Amino acid sequence: MSVERNSKITDTHLARKAIVYLRQSSPGQVRHSLESQRLQYALADRARALGFAAVEVIDGDLGVSAAIGGGPREGFKQALASVALGEVGIVMSRELSRLSRTDKDFCHLLELCQVTNTLIGDADQIYDLNLMDDQLVLGIKGTLSVVELKVIRNRLLAGQREKARRGELVRLVQPGYVCQDGKLVKDPNLRVQEAMGLIFSQFHKIGTIRQLHRWFYEERIELPVNKPSAGRWQLVWKLPALSFIGTVLRNPLYAGAYVYGANPIETTVVEGRIRKRQGTRRAPKDCAVFIRDHHPGYIEWAEYERNQQQLRGNGGNFNRDETVTAARGGHGLLAGLLRCRRCGRKLHIRYWGKSGTAARYLCSGDFPAGGKYCMGFGGATVDKRLSEQILNAVQPLTLEASLMAIARHNREHDERRGALARQLQQLQYEATRAFEQYDQADPRNRLVAEVLEKRWNEKLQAVGKLQMELDGETHEAQTLTAEQEIAIRALGENFPAVWAHPGCPMVLKKKIARLLIEEILVDLDDATRELTFVIHWRGGAHTSFQMQKPHSGAVAHKTAIEDVDLIRRMAVRYDDDAIARVLSKLRRRTGKGHRWTRSRVTSARKTYAITPPDKTPENELQILTLGQATHYSGASDTTLMKLIRAKILPAGQIAPYAPLEIKRSDLDKDPVAGILSHLKRTGKLVLQGDSLDGQSSLFDQNQSLA
Repeated sequence: MSVERNSKITDTHLARKAIVYLRQSSPGQVRHSLESQRLQYALADRARALGFAAVEVIDGDLGVSAAIGGGPREGFKQALASVALGEVGIVMSRELSRLSRTDKDFCHLLELCQVTNTLIGDADQIYDLNLMDDQLVLGIKGTLSVVELKVIRNRLLAGQREKARRGELVRLVQPGYVCQDGKLVKDPNLRVQEAMGLIFSQFHKIGTIRQLHRWFYEERIELPVNKPSAGRWQLVWKLPALSFIGTVLRNPLYAGAYVYGANPIETTVVEGRIRKRQGTRRAPKDCAVFIRDHHPGYIEWAEYERNQQQLRGNGGNFNRDETVTAARGGHGLLAGLLRCRRCGRKLHIRYWGKSGTAARYLCSGDFPAGGKYCMGFGGATVDKRLSEQILNAVQPLTLEASLMAIARHNREHDERRGALARQLQQLQYEATRAFEQYDQADPRNRLVAEVLEKRWNEKLQAVGKLQMELDGETHEAQTLTAEQEIAIRALGENFPAVWAHPGCPMVLKKKIARLLIEEILVDLDDATRELTFVIHWRGGAHTSFQMQKPHSGAVAHKTAIEDVDLIRRMAVRYDDDAIARVLSKLRRRTGKGHRWTRSRVTSARKTYAITPPDKTPENELQILTLGQATHYSGASDTTLMKLIRAKILPAGQIAPYAPLEIKRSDLDKDPVAGILSHLKRTGKLVLQGDSLDGQSSLFDQNQSLA
């Protein structure tokens, strides 16, 4: 290999390594611009020809753009690090634009090369940064490379925008359409048209993307989707993904509108580096180009706007529209329909109780800003009253609704049968084509014939399976007999019973409520605790009614004041078992109507902060029960009861059926102490004022001593 002589290359440069930097802006260029790659790799031979023994080729940035906002270039970082360490004699690139497309990166490289005495070379020249003329030429070339990118980009974008203004820019034709003579038209395949139309008709009935996705999977109905294959986009049939259904429903293309610029690219600075990201999707009317009635649509524009409103309401925490909510299985019938007349906010719903099904409607007011809630009330009683209003409105039309339900039942089966029939036609065509290919093959070439025969058999099996499914669907559609139609009409005539039946799904009730009611305004009179509801029915009619605010569970099931007082007085000396026995004998019930037990007494004490009894010995001996007094005095309970009835021994009782309470001091002093002492000596009970001679023996009176 002959060595080229260049006066700018010194022995100091040759003692270091040469770096050959390669870059192409996109993966497409890497795959297709092979001649450009060959020319860039050939620079390694030129570096050796210049006298460099060690040549390092850095090609890690192939397919990586160097434009503003592009991703990190690891290869360029590697080259900069080697230059900064003084290990590089020359950095070579086919064109300077391969090194960088931005002034910042290019100037950084030039600065490092000047400090470390590193040369820069391209396909034509060698540049020494210590020479003023070379610095000037490199500066001009670097500026031109940056301008080149901007000029080319602006030229391409201007052409795209001009074509988009005419509605002719189509990058990828969406399923359901084809491009003919530069215009979008519906796909001539009837199966494609019916499948795409089925998405919108079923969404109108179901109302949510997730449930619609489940419906397609349960019914095993395939949809057409674009799939890349061998560098091209092909239309294939498959069960749809959740994201595909959402994309179709949000795309204004299917409403006949042409939109350009719906997903703008935003440039931001993240950790000191410029990044490009996709911005928030714009509404069709806010896009750079918006053309109504541009091509035939699958739905009208008014229906598209209703669908978007429904999707915003179903969006959970993202872009939620409070005027619409999806009908879900919660027990709150009026979720999404109530609006506060005080502040105009929509009422939210919260679920309480052990099972989390007790609904409560709540207006947040200015609570999120540190204030308080505007109003709140229980949902069960309110839902019951509103159900009566709905039933009164629906009752005259229930028979007609029953007939519509029968028609809808038949129509849904017709739609599914139609989709399956189109799918069967497609499979029959593919099976026929597979047979023709097999029939035309040379039977002696078994390697080809066996593959074609296997493909033909697979198509025949798919046809047979789908034919059986279609036959079953036809049979199922015919199972709605005359008796069943009579039963459905009977349901319409007894609609209130159907509404109140536990088996009636809450989702269905909510859909009926939203079908009839536009909005319900609610107000609360703080003085009278009365709720006022104004129902705005769809169609413009208004009705109103009043009702008392339902008590919350804490009030409606509150323990009676008398019971709390009894628990508080008895808890001084008695445990929860004794208190529960007294309450039960008094036939008292808890706030929820249950019988008192030890655990419920314990819960009540904790609720009302009632301390448990003091069990210290000195406290227990001050007041004695009848049993304790018997043990303490040595007399029988019968004897003590005679003294009590004679009003010689004082005794008290907190409540009926509660234990008798006797002071220990009353047992220790006269006259009780003397009477008990005489009883123990003589065996005779002599009450104060009685004649000792006439007193009969306690044993003669069948009285036993303790």
